[in-house]
Amino acid sequence: MDMTTETFNQTFLPVTDRLYRLAKSMLKEEERSKDAVQDVLIKLWEKRNSMNHVQNPVAFSLQMMRNHCLNNIRDYHETEEIAEEAVFNELNSYDKLEQQDAMKIIIHTIEQLPELQRTVIHLRDVEGLEIKEIAQITSLSENAVTVNLSRARQQIRKKLITLNIKTA
Repeated sequence: MDMTTETFNQTFLPVTDRLYRLAKSMLKEEERSKDAVQDVLIKLWEKRNSMNHVQNPVAFSLQMMRNHCLNNIRDYHETEEIAEEAVFNELNSYDKLEQQDAMKIIIHTIEQLPELQRTVIHLRDVEGLEIKEIAQITSLSENAVTVNLSRARQQIRKKLITLNIKTA
């Protein structure tokens, strides 16, 4: 079955923001992330007619982006970080500052996690993917995803407790 331009656009263009956020979290730089999205979309376009076996095109494209970014990182010998944006409620300025400080600590702690834990926590907590989808993207079992997610959250909690910062 051949994928038409219209089908391709309907399938993959809505995912470009997620692809960009994943790339940005791994590559850190806006331009490299935009280039990565374009590269992955080109690869998807080139493979469009041989993707009949793909059951979940969104997970497949995110897995392709992750692999592309890992190759890019290896090529540049860089480490990755998660640039997480915090959404703050209407708080007084002191509470807002406290929450911003806590978020900086969380981001810094996430940056120190092993690559796999960083990726899993990003896909789950930032992208909102299900464990099953993360397992497909990372080529791990669902149990391994759950373990890595738990360990990542445990490290963050431990750091916040050490610094006497309240957790939810």
